[in-house]
Amino acid sequence: PATSPDLTPSPDQFEKLASFYLGRHYDLAAGQLRDDLLMYDAKDLCTHAMCVGMTGSGKTGLCLSLLEEAAIDGIPALCVDPKGDLANLLLAFPDLQASDFLPYIHSGDAIRKGMTVEQFAEDRAKLWKSGLASWGQSPARIKKFRDAVDISVYTPGSNLGLPLTVLKSFDAPSQEVLRDSDAMRERVTGATSGLLTLLGIEADPLLSPEHILVSSILDHCWRKGESISIGALIGLISAPPIRQVGVMDLDTFMPPSDRAKLSMRLNNLLASPAFSTWLDGETLDIGKLLYDPSGKPRLSILSIAHLSDRERMFFVTILLNELLAWTRSQSGTSSLRAMFYMDEVAGYFPPVANPPSKPPMLTLLKQARAFGVGITLATQNPVDLDYKGLSNIGTWFLGRLQTERDKARVLEGLEGASAQSGSQFDRARMEQMLASLGNRVFLMNNVHDDQPTVFQTRWALSYLAGPLSRDQISELMADKRQTVDDSGIAVTEDLSAGDTPAVAADPIKPVVPIGVEERYLPPQRPPENVSKEVYRPALICEGTLHWVRSSADLDLWRDARRILLCGSGIPADRWEVSRPLDASNALANEPEDSFTYAALPTDLCGAAEYRKLEKEFKDYLYRHQTLELYKSTLLGEYAPGGSTQAQARIHFNTLAREERDLATEKLRAKYAKKMASLDKKIRAAQDRVAREEDQYEQAKLSSIISIGSSLLGAFMGRKVASRTNVNSMSTAARAGGRAMQQKSDIGRAEDQLRDLAIEQTELNARLREEIDELSEKYAIENLELETTTIAPRKSDLKVQDVQLLWTPWAIDPSGIATPLFDVQQNQ
Repeated sequence: PATSPDLTPSPDQFEKLASFYLGRHYDLAAGQLRDDLLMYDAKDLCTHAMCVGMTGSGKTGLCLSLLEEAAIDGIPALCVDPKGDLANLLLAFPDLQASDFLPYIHSGDAIRKGMTVEQFAEDRAKLWKSGLASWGQSPARIKKFRDAVDISVYTPGSNLGLPLTVLKSFDAPSQEVLRDSDAMRERVTGATSGLLTLLGIEADPLLSPEHILVSSILDHCWRKGESISIGALIGLISAPPIRQVGVMDLDTFMPPSDRAKLSMRLNNLLASPAFSTWLDGETLDIGKLLYDPSGKPRLSILSIAHLSDRERMFFVTILLNELLAWTRSQSGTSSLRAMFYMDEVAGYFPPVANPPSKPPMLTLLKQARAFGVGITLATQNPVDLDYKGLSNIGTWFLGRLQTERDKARVLEGLEGASAQSGSQFDRARMEQMLASLGNRVFLMNNVHDDQPTVFQTRWALSYLAGPLSRDQISELMADKRQTVDDSGIAVTEDLSAGDTPAVAADPIKPVVPIGVEERYLPPQRPPENVSKEVYRPALICEGTLHWVRSSADLDLWRDARRILLCGSGIPADRWEVSRPLDASNALANEPEDSFTYAALPTDLCGAAEYRKLEKEFKDYLYRHQTLELYKSTLLGEYAPGGSTQAQARIHFNTLAREERDLATEKLRAKYAKKMASLDKKIRAAQDRVAREEDQYEQAKLSSIISIGSSLLGAFMGRKVASRTNVNSMSTAARAGGRAMQQKSDIGRAEDQLRDLAIEQTELNARLREEIDELSEKYAIENLELETTTIAPRKSDLKVQDVQLLWTPWAIDPSGIATPLFDVQQNQ
């Protein structure tokens, strides 16, 4: 139900308050809304949240509102969507035109209403406009939401949305993970469990030979800093780089025939045409899913509705392990840095079974809060959750439940969470409140509050169309998908520019100058429509750079590896046109048997040219590998050395949010004292006026005071507002107004109460002014960066010998060459 006109809030009450506007307090006994807003402190989400409610309870609307509020506050979010509901976040229409709603209208809904589809679209547009207005939300707020974040829908294993793959490689973890034995064990176990689940193998990490073998291979390669492609893993299973497992030799532990079967099983999966889409798309990167290249927050929806149960478990397991690794790489913070939301979590965190998704989820719930990553989970099946694990969750949003068994399990979880936080839990009272909930009415139990709160959810900015179809998701992502595709084509064309025409190839490798080392770049993708595969020459050189700046606390060492394509000879611009080659691109010492060789250009046939190129490479690094340092003028700090401008902005945004939250707490404390003093004075004035039984100007004075108390209560939050009893101030003023109407000898009491009303109005004005100043000061878009460029220390610059690198190319029947490898954009 919508709010009544006299309860419609003003944007001043819920914007720029470092809080999420989720709805209004609700009186269960009276069955009606109260006039105070439900403002949820953003940093409370660092202790995680759980939303439980049956179908039709309003759970989806509440969770989407939570994500909308996070987006408006500049918080990025990563969302797993098993049903297709979360794509509704793309259906936020600032113009609120019927034509916006029309593509998402279900004909069956229109027929049931006795309308055409067009008429029903018009009806939905009017409903959404009036619904938003009744909660004080204008079309401008919809635009603010859409402008605040980049919203994308990814569909792993499918090209419906933006394709996303976790199969191109199992990248080696960061040095921080490698140094942490527990983190390394979890990463290896999670990756192995996910992969074997995809193969349909239910493997115990402690007993299964398949699990132990694959884990040992990953552990061995990752500790050497080597990333593993799935194709390489197939070969490593057949011929592992280890000779012993535990105290047993490899063949005794798992005979070659059994290893061959496992290798063939993985190969058959990858070779299946139905599985080919798993190899397409962006590689899973949590940082890129949370922020775009400019540092703008993203709301990335990972839709898995189209996947089988086995594929879902595989993807969620890999995702949770990647999220855990990213979380551990961040600095600690008490402010909310990012959100992870998962709908319909039942099955991934069960009470008894131990699927591969459960360990990383439990670790995230225990550890992510220290890094400012808030985990929010939702389900309509509470009996299927591990409530011992969920005792780590601080906020519970509880909607209407279906069975007594559901209520019992929820109460069990609440009791565990209260015990974990050391707070009191009244089970009987909580059970009574749960039994009284209706649609869109939720009970919030927050360990940061003194008591539970009942509220009705606000109107969602996004149109709640229900699960979107495959075609609708595809249409919504069409433009972005084309941009990604075009980007990939452009890189390939640029890489092969000047090298495209095929040249003669020989199965015998050309003679290389004495003293020049040779390496081979393994193919990174299978060739298509190929008549032959050819190695073409390139040059590769590595160097070590050192940047120092004491004022920025900078002492950074970094390795640089560049590749220079030389299929037609050494380019005239030399290293200027080289490209970076990531260290994860492992080089081989031996060639692939199926490849022939292109001729070696004349200028690569003499050793003197390689020595000259080595000197030029050192000079190139000094001149071109400068480092940009970024400093925030507001915070007076430098971003970590080596940060890009986007990374620097993300770093400073986190620091600014911490500063803002601290300043907000100080502002609350400052005004809490003033509110308490004013409350005491108004109570005294109420007693005096009541004795005179004068009720004149009741409505007028009540309106004056309620304006101030509404904003003050919203800003102070539930914790402060409940103690100062802001609502009672309005009641006192109304009682004073009635007394002044009947007797004329209480002028002084009337003047005193009016003075208090004016004082409260002025207090409200000062608060609003300070809120605006605070919001403006720490607004993300207002953060200014100073840039300083420094060169590497020349005395510390070291380079290795230039090596000849044979790069893999495919030649199609028409003679056109295509690279079978990727390199980064020039930088």
